[in-house]
Amino acid sequence: MKIPFLGRSVDERFLNYRLRSSSVAGIAGALVAIALFEYKFFAQHVWSWDLLAVVIAMVVVKLSMMAWFLIRN
Repeated sequence: MKIPFLGRSVDERFLNYRLRSSSVAGIAGALVAIALFEYKFFAQHVWSWDLLAVVIAMVVVKLSMMAWFLIRN
């Protein structure tokens, strides 16, 4: 299926690849934030509230979107 206003180079495969890559990037970002939080907590004995807030926000968004899609489908 071609999407008329985006041109010939953008089709549903491109949009699917973009969706998958964004999901993987988000998960990788969350893992890096968790690793940095744990490093600061265990190695430097510092409770990093900003990294904890990022991790919690990513987890809440991911779980709420999973629940939303489950309810809607």
